[in-house]
Amino acid sequence: MSSLSLKKFVGQVAVVTGASAGIGKAVAELLVKNGVIVAGLARRVDRLEDHSKQLINEKGKLHAFQCDLTNQQEILTTFKKITTNHGPISVLINNAGLSIETNIIGGDIEKWKPVLDTNILAVAICIREAVASMKQHNLKGHIINVNSMAGHSVYDFPNASVYPATKHAITALTETVRLEINREKLPIKITSLSPGYVATDFIERAFGKAIDERLKSRAGLESKDIAETVLYILSTPDHVNVKELTVCVQGEIF
Repeated sequence: MSSLSLKKFVGQVAVVTGASAGIGKAVAELLVKNGVIVAGLARRVDRLEDHSKQLINEKGKLHAFQCDLTNQQEILTTFKKITTNHGPISVLINNAGLSIETNIIGGDIEKWKPVLDTNILAVAICIREAVASMKQHNLKGHIINVNSMAGHSVYDFPNASVYPATKHAITALTETVRLEINREKLPIKITSLSPGYVATDFIERAFGKAIDERLKSRAGLESKDIAETVLYILSTPDHVNVKELTVCVQGEIF
């Protein structure tokens, strides 16, 4: 993928949610190395600040923003800070995702709420704010929603509860926004990127160490694989819109 170029986004602002670890961290780093100004959003802002220092000599720059994506007002305030301090938004990578171990039959309602807020509502709010910035400055922007193969098929994975439903919602949300963009004839592209199992700390945080260790016995994608896929999507010509891109390990179901 070394021949791919982000020349059209050099010096422009990209927002990456969930940028403190895993896929988000890898995406933020690759964008910075390609000359993009990245506004990284996460609750663990200290990790973002440390990563920013590590990237100080790269072509772009990583700016750390603490943001709880379950808090609507915090999202709106953060986007205002980004555009005021760094300029209009050209790229949005909706990467942050959450799953909390419970079920639906007899499940814990309070565990459903933050998953729904993070995986659906926050994504929609971030899209609204990013598109407003792109429209105001007539930018050829790009939005990538990091979806999941669970957004297309429901696998027999115990205690995933509302997580597959939220990812199916992202599939529909992405297409809904694409149609809205088309109606307004905006020069903005939107993509649903659906990875299979990626070897990050997501599974352990969501379902505990036992399930994480079981999955580690099989092959998984690496965060950098998804970051390079993001680079491919963003590097496509203006007339090409990758609507959906699904990525999994060769030889595995997901």
